[in-house]
Amino acid sequence: MTERTESAVRLVILLAIAAMAGAAAFTHVHDLSVAHGQPNWIGWANAVAVELMTIYLGLELRARRRVGRPVGLVGSLLVAFALLSLAAQVAEAESSVWGWVVAAVPSLAFLALVKVVLSNAPITPPAVEPDQPDAYRYEEPAEATEVDPVRPTVPVPSVVPAVLPPRAVQPNRPHVVGIIR
Repeated sequence: MTERTESAVRLVILLAIAAMAGAAAFTHVHDLSVAHGQPNWIGWANAVAVELMTIYLGLELRARRRVGRPVGLVGSLLVAFALLSLAAQVAEAESSVWGWVVAAVPSLAFLALVKVVLSNAPITPPAVEPDQPDAYRYEEPAEATEVDPVRPTVPVPSVVPAVLPPRAVQPNRPHVVGIIR
């Protein structure tokens, strides 16, 4: 199986689980809201708010980690909304251990997949410090020329190529390192 085919299969599986888990979670949150006195449209609004907040907070957590911002509040909110969704599913289940486990499976499966997908964030390259040694810089030597006694010699500035920060290397991915002049 090629890498492209494997990626496509993984995407189809992710979308299938997301669709089924989302449908179950939306329905349970809606039904619980309506059972506790909310109008039908507010039940759907609650379902949308709870389920999409969980996904949004997961994406926000990833974005904050990528740039090095604090994630404490976002992580706490993510756990709270995930538990709220899970609680709605369990509350709608048959009052038995197996009823609760079976009701929790779609939500737990979706949360596990979201965690796996979001944990594949690219590695942030380290910041380049301004006082790094010039180990990889190359200066062209000045050509020896005859000195004209009438014209003073003017030093020719040597060209220093820009030093770029190292590219992020993703684990399990081949990469090529080289110097381009």
